[in-house]
Amino acid sequence: MDPFETERLIVRQFTPADADDFFLLNSSEQTMRYIRPIKNREESDAFLEENFNLYLEGFPYGRMLVAEKDTGNFVGTFSILYLDGDADYHIGYALMPAAWGKGYASELVLNGSKQFFVRTTHDALFAITDPENLASAKVLLKNQFIPFGEFFLDQKSMSMFKLTRTEFNLIHSQILH
Repeated sequence: MDPFETERLIVRQFTPADADDFFLLNSSEQTMRYIRPIKNREESDAFLEENFNLYLEGFPYGRMLVAEKDTGNFVGTFSILYLDGDADYHIGYALMPAAWGKGYASELVLNGSKQFFVRTTHDALFAITDPENLASAKVLLKNQFIPFGEFFLDQKSMSMFKLTRTEFNLIHSQILH
């Protein structure tokens, strides 16, 4: 496994020992409000097992654990996952309410995008968000993702955003060396 770090966070693959944190996140109504239905412990444990299969493609693919560097405290998840259709891969994150408002989402999107473009040959990275989740849309726009229409997920229309490798390199070449 090949984790990455940001200024304040460490991002790594989940292990079976992380089941309590994974459940804490997936059972949080506040965190899951715009993402998916909350899960009970049995569903969360099964979902964690499914996530281990995502690691078979190699890093940076899959859903990862995010912890604060200084404290080691669990703050949420970061992911790069496959989407059906033309969208290829999308970036995502989910943070526990105690981690909201600290700039972690933007830090993950910026550094996660870098990891994606450095470690893959894909020309674009996508993001999807519930149209009502204005905070996530703001994070994506701040990190130079552009609106790219809609994506249907479980028969629900989601807002789609796109960042190309060329745009990423132009915008971030100065700050990410």
